[in-house]
Amino acid sequence: MDDKDDFTAAPGPALAFPVDSDDPVDDAIVRALEEDIIFGRLAPGTRITEDSLLARFDVTRHFVRQALFQLERMGVVVRERNKGAMVRSLTPEEVREIYAVRELVQRQAALWIPLPAPQKLIDELTAINEDYARHIANNHLRGVHEANDHFHLTLFAACGNSYLVETIKLYMRLSLPVRANSMASQETQETSYRHHQMMIEMLQGHDNWVLAQLCVDHLQPSKNRYMAVTRTLGPAPAEL
Repeated sequence: MDDKDDFTAAPGPALAFPVDSDDPVDDAIVRALEEDIIFGRLAPGTRITEDSLLARFDVTRHFVRQALFQLERMGVVVRERNKGAMVRSLTPEEVREIYAVRELVQRQAALWIPLPAPQKLIDELTAINEDYARHIANNHLRGVHEANDHFHLTLFAACGNSYLVETIKLYMRLSLPVRANSMASQETQETSYRHHQMMIEMLQGHDNWVLAQLCVDHLQPSKNRYMAVTRTLGPAPAEL
């Protein structure tokens, strides 16, 4: 078994995120591991042991188990008896199904946003996207991820349906292995920034269908890249 397949191996400096004292302990562990997955430091299929997390975070086993339980509920990791937890790896069929739902709910949310949007929303999204650009320039990956999600959730909240927004949030999490494949690419980040700018422009117009199509098109690069990599590498091993 190679070190890259097992998180019991020494994580190295890239994985050494401190627990944020402002967060509950298990939430801080979840946040750190979620970032590791998003930015490719923990690849799909990587096994995560309780002992490795105990060594990294210097917490009790209770908090480690709570964190893994949260990640399992979010769909980020899977746990099997006698095998422990591993970063969820999606098959091409699972990716197609998840993205079919993402496209459906994000299109509908965009269609329900009243246009032209109020200036307050335009100003808020513009400020978020400028924060996103600053994080890209500074190579601050946590900031890139948080600003990106903040932009989209703020945009879709304007549809006025909180249940639809929660569904969007759920499927954003389920697609983390896919998004992780391209999130750390500066070229992809800059493309996302330009798409965000176009969305802001569309919000100032009157055509919800154009906005909705842009929101769907925005999902395609990361999905297509993940599918291409999956075809190249072949199916993930059934057991690590």
